[in-house]
Amino acid sequence: MTRDQIQKKVRELGARISTDYDGEEIVLICNLKGAFIFLADLCRYVTAPISMDFIAITSYKGTESSGDVRIIKDLKMDVSGKNLLIVEDIIDTGLTVDYLINYLKLHNPRSIKVCTLLDKRCMRKIDVAIDYMGFEVGDKFLIGYGLDYNERYREMDSIAELIVERDKGDKQ
Repeated sequence: MTRDQIQKKVRELGARISTDYDGEEIVLICNLKGAFIFLADLCRYVTAPISMDFIAITSYKGTESSGDVRIIKDLKMDVSGKNLLIVEDIIDTGLTVDYLINYLKLHNPRSIKVCTLLDKRCMRKIDVAIDYMGFEVGDKFLIGYGLDYNERYREMDSIAELIVERDKGDKQ
């Protein structure tokens, strides 16, 4: 995806979110680190009053989801009684976002919705409702625009597939 394609989609998502919330306050919950660039661009296109908080939840090791979801940085804000919008870079198995939704429910918010730039529906293990989705993608490992491989490539302004070549001695 090119920079222009991404920015056009982010503007569209921001407009839809603004219309749906119709001036109600929203707390954007960014799952670090991957979604931070998407959040930075998205918040500029949301006209409803917003505040932001950050959480870090992981289930990845290298290019594979481990299935072991854990919080490594928690929210600082009290989100009780507030409209929450989870901002994700990519949803694949659904395990992480399902875990996050259930965790946030414990904080008694007014509402919880999910916005993701990329939806890798073909990898879904748990069906999760996505309220705002940018692009549906196939089973490829993507980098750029916040997405990384071992903490590299996040700064790219486009999204590309990472192809990892194996050593010749590797029997896989």
